Amino acid sequence: QVQLEESGGGLVQAGGSLRLSCVVSRRTFSDYAMGWFRQTPGKAREFVAGISRTGGRTYYVDSVKDRFTISRDNAKNTVYLQMNSLKPEDTANYFCAADRDGSAADRDGSRWHYWGQGTQVTVSS
Repeated sequence: QVQLEESGGGLVQAGGSLRLSCVVSRRTFSDYAMGWFRQTPGKAREFVAGISRTGGRTYYVDSVKDRFTISRDNAKNTVYLQMNSLKPEDTANYFCAADRDGSAADRDGSRWHYWGQGTQVTVSS
């Protein structure tokens, strides 16, 4: 069983920054594509960013390009999401996702097999 645990959410003013972390309880962490999704009440889960197994390729939804950066440290079994220039519309519950066989570019959340419990990010105006 693969377990994912997010941390780093919180309340921040518009224009501020946060860094989310997700630790994966799997020795073969480098076998997994990793991603971040977000969800607000009443809306579908949205792909935010993905990173390939080696970290060599990253993917972003257009609304966060040039503001968010996804990275991973395979020695620490951890994936990060650095969020800068935050906007009120970034307010959401952010989820870490992992998949062994799929692509880090896959924006369809139903194809990602493992999920964390989520961490809330609230951006005040």
